[in-house]
Amino acid sequence: MTQNRLAQVPPEQLIATTDGFWQRFTEQVDESIWSGLARNTADELRHLVATSSFFARVLERYPQALLQAKSDPLKVDDYESALAGRLADCDNEQQLKRELRSFRHVHMAALLWREVTGELSVRSAMAHYTAIADSAIQQALTWLHESFKPRYGEAFTDTGDKQSLVVLGMGKLGGGELNFSSDIDLIFFYPEQGETQGGRRTLENNVYFTRLAQALIAALDESTADGQVFRVDMRLRPFGSSGPMVCSLAALEHYYQEQGRDWERYAMVKARVINKDPAAQSMFYSLIRPFVYRRYIDFSAIEALRKMKLLITQETRRQGVKNNIKLGAGGIREVEFIAQVHQLIRGGQEKTLQTQSLYNAYGQIGLLGLMDDAETEQLIEDYEFLRVLEHRLQQLNDEQTQQLPDTSEQQQQLCYLYGAEQWQSLVDQVAEVMARIHAQFRQVIGSESEQDEEEHGLQVLWQDMLEDDAAIEILQQETEVSAAELWQQVKKFRLETRKRSSGPRGRAALARLMPQLLRQVLSQQHPINLLDRVLAVVRAIMSRTAYIELLAENPGAREQLCKLCAASPWVSEQLSQHPILLDELIDPQQLYELTELNQYPSVLRDYLVRIPEQDLERQMDALRQAKQALQLKIAAADISGALELMKVSDHLSYLAQAVIAEVVAMAWGQLTAKHGKPPGRTTDDTGFAVLGYGKLGGLELGYGSDLDLVFICDADYSATTDGPKPIDVQQFYLRLAQRVLHLFTTRTVAGILYDVDLRLRPSGQAGLLVMQAESFVRYLREDAWTWEFQALVRARCVYGHKALCQQLEDIRQAMLCRQRDLEELREDVLSMRKKMRAHLSSGQQQRFDVKQDAGGIADIEFITQYLVLAHSHQHPELCRYSDNIRILTTAQQLHLISDVDAQNLINAYQILRCESHALALQGEQALVSHDLSAERDAVIDCWQRLFEKTDSRV
Repeated sequence: MTQNRLAQVPPEQLIATTDGFWQRFTEQVDESIWSGLARNTADELRHLVATSSFFARVLERYPQALLQAKSDPLKVDDYESALAGRLADCDNEQQLKRELRSFRHVHMAALLWREVTGELSVRSAMAHYTAIADSAIQQALTWLHESFKPRYGEAFTDTGDKQSLVVLGMGKLGGGELNFSSDIDLIFFYPEQGETQGGRRTLENNVYFTRLAQALIAALDESTADGQVFRVDMRLRPFGSSGPMVCSLAALEHYYQEQGRDWERYAMVKARVINKDPAAQSMFYSLIRPFVYRRYIDFSAIEALRKMKLLITQETRRQGVKNNIKLGAGGIREVEFIAQVHQLIRGGQEKTLQTQSLYNAYGQIGLLGLMDDAETEQLIEDYEFLRVLEHRLQQLNDEQTQQLPDTSEQQQQLCYLYGAEQWQSLVDQVAEVMARIHAQFRQVIGSESEQDEEEHGLQVLWQDMLEDDAAIEILQQETEVSAAELWQQVKKFRLETRKRSSGPRGRAALARLMPQLLRQVLSQQHPINLLDRVLAVVRAIMSRTAYIELLAENPGAREQLCKLCAASPWVSEQLSQHPILLDELIDPQQLYELTELNQYPSVLRDYLVRIPEQDLERQMDALRQAKQALQLKIAAADISGALELMKVSDHLSYLAQAVIAEVVAMAWGQLTAKHGKPPGRTTDDTGFAVLGYGKLGGLELGYGSDLDLVFICDADYSATTDGPKPIDVQQFYLRLAQRVLHLFTTRTVAGILYDVDLRLRPSGQAGLLVMQAESFVRYLREDAWTWEFQALVRARCVYGHKALCQQLEDIRQAMLCRQRDLEELREDVLSMRKKMRAHLSSGQQQRFDVKQDAGGIADIEFITQYLVLAHSHQHPELCRYSDNIRILTTAQQLHLISDVDAQNLINAYQILRCESHALALQGEQALVSHDLSAERDAVIDCWQRLFEKTDSRV
C-alpha cells in the first residue's frame, strides 16, 4: 500500500478557496451522517474537497451513498449485480438514466478516494473503472432489451434462433485499462439478418438493433441534469462516422476483409466482446484474428505504426499541444504502440501475444525474449507513473485530459494528489520518464526525420477521425483560399473511397497518392476548381490500382495531371472518362512531342497494327483510344503555348481526317468480306468519298467538335458486288455509309469516336445517306438553296481516291463559280443570317456570344461566303480554299474589299476564334463578358458596307 496522500494538509490557498463550500456542506448534511464519521475520515473529505471539484460535487449530492461505497467497497466482480439491483425498479428510461449516472458518480468518487489514500494500485483502479463501464453497458442493454419487448418483441434469425446485440469495447475499455474520465469506444454488431417476433410491431433485425444501439448510447452518453455515465465514441466502427450504427456479422467480416486499414488492425488488438456470451465471443474472435494477426512474421506493421505516429505527432503539433502525457513523445500512447507492434509482427505465430491486456502483452514479450526483462519492467514502471498522473489530472474535475495544467491552482492540486513537493520537480520527473519511453519507442520503429514529416505533411487529412476544425486549420497553413471548401471536397471524396472496395494494395496506393496530390494542387492558382477536376480523375481510376500507383510513384505524371487539369476542364473530363490516357502523362517529353500533320495516318495504323481485323470491338476501342491520346497531345501542346490557334485547328482537322480514313477502311473490310466489292473497285479505290463541311472543311476544328459530313459515291448502281453474298451496288454503298456512321457513333467502353452530323447532305434529313456524284451535281444545279452553296464554300474532300476527290473539287468550284443575281443573293444571305440570329443568338446584354451575336464569327463567315458566291464567276481563285482566312486574303488581293476591312476581319476572326477556343477548353459556352467592342464594331462596319441596304443589328 502506497502513502495516504490525504493524511497531509493541502496548501492553505486550496483550503481557503473551498471554505465556503465546506461550511455550506457541513451545515446542510444530515447530522446522523456527520456524527458517525471518524475524525480522520472527515479530514480526508475536507482535503479531497479542496483538491477535486468532481469529488466535491458528488459528496454534496450523494453524501451517504459515497460514504457507504468507501466504507464497504465493491469488488471488481460485484458491480454488475449491484447495478442490476438498482435498475430492477426502474419504470422508464429517464429513471434508468438517473440511476446509471448516480451509480457511476458515487463509485468513481469512492475509487478516487481509495486511490489517493493508497488502498488501490493503479492497475487495480483501472480494473475497477473498466468493471463499472462493463456493468453500465450490460445492465443498460439488458434493461432496454426488456423495455423493447412489448413494442418489437425479440430478434430472431431466419432459422428461428434468438439474437442479441453484441457490443465490442475498444481501446482502453477493451484492454481492461480504462482511465478515470475516459470515453468509451464501442462497435455494435448482430449475428444474422432476420426480423423481430412477439411484439406489437415487426422490424427487420438491422432496424431493431439500430434502435436498440441508439437507446443504449443515449442512456450512457446523453448529458442530463445528472451528467453523463460515459461519453460514447462510435468512430471506430466500419466506415467511421459515415457508416451504419450497427451491422451484421457477415457485413463486419466483409468490411475487414475488403476495407480494413492498418490503423484498424492496431485498434482491433484491443477489441473485446463486452457481452458475457461465449457464442458471440467465439464468432467475433474467429472473424477478427486473421485480419489482425497474420500467419507470417509481419514487419509491415512497423511502417504502418511509423505513419500513424507521425500523423499523431503532426496533429498534436498543429493543436499546439505541449506537456501531453498521452500523445506527446514518450507518452502513454507510445508504450501501447511498442506492445502492439510486437503483437502484430509475431502474434500470428505466437498465440500468447493475442491479448487485449497491455500487462499481459508485455509479460509475453519478455517471456519470448523480444525485449529484455529490464526494459519491459522499466516500461511498465514508467507507464504506471504516467497512468497515475493521468488519473490525478482527470480526478481534478472529471475531465478527459492528459495535459499538464498551466494554472497555479491546478498545479497545486495535482502536486498534492500525486505527492510531489514542487511543481517543477514533477515536471522534471515527467520529462525524464517520457524521454526513456521515447528512446525505447525509437528503437522499435526508428525515428522520423523532418523530411519525412514534410513528405507526409498533409497525410493527417486522410485520417478517418479527423475533426473538421482541425482539417481546416491544416489547410489554412497551406493555402490562402477557402480552406473550408477545400476540406469539404477532400472529406466527401474520402468518404466515397471508404465505400468503394479497391483492396489493400489499392488503399495503400491511394493513401500514398492523396497527400502528394493535395500538395501539388494547393501550389496552383485556383486550387478549389483544380481539386474538383483532379478528384474526378482519381474517382474514375479508384478501382484501378495500377493507375493509382502510376500517379503515386511518378511525380512527373502528377505534375502533368495538375497542369493539364488546371488549364482545362475539357482535358480533365477526357482523363476521367478515358483513364487509359494517363499513360500519356508518364513521359512529359513524349507528351509534348507532336505528330507531324502528314503522319497522323501512319500513327493511327501503328495503334491498330497488332489487333486482328476480325476483332472489331478491340479495333473500335483502339481507334478511340488513339484519337483521344493524340488529341490530348495536341491539347498539351496548346496549353503549354507551343502551338498557335491555327496550328491547333490544323492538327485537330488532320487527325479527324486520318480517323475518317481508318473508319472507312474498317467498314469497307467488314462489308467486302461478306458481300464482295463493286465491279472495278479496290481497297485503294473504293469509289466512296467523304466531303467535310463546316469546321472540318474549313480546317478550323476545335476540341469536341462534331463532324459535318456528306457521303458521295462514284458507282454504277445497276451492277452487283462479287462476294459470297452479292448485293446491289446501291445497297452496298448505303450499307457502307451506315457502317461508317455506326463505327463513329457507337459508344464502347472507350466512348464514341466523333459525333457526326449528316444534315448538310442534299435534301437534308430527308435525303439519301449516300449520293452518286452525278446526282450530287444535278441537285446542286437544280434544287440547292443559297444556304447550301454557302455551306459548300467551306466544303472539301476529306476521304477518297485522288481522282474522285478532284472530281468533287471540280464540282464544288463549278457550282460556286456560277454567276448569281447579286440582289437576290444579298437578300438570301441576310434572310438566313436573320433566322440564325433569332434562333441561336444569346440575346444577353452583359455577355457577348462570340459566334452568333452581331459582330461575331458567324457574321465574318457570312461575309466570306457572300464574297465567294458573288464574285467567283469573275475570280475563280476565290473558291480555291475552304478556310476563311485565305478567302479573305484573296478577296483583299482582288480588291473586293479594302485592305483595312480585310485586316480588320482577319484580326477579329482570329481573336474571336481564340476566345471560342479557350472557352471550349474551359468547358464553357461561347459567351464572354470582357470588352471585345473594337473587334465587334470593325465586323459590323464591314457588314454594313457590304450589305448597306440592311440593318445588321436586326
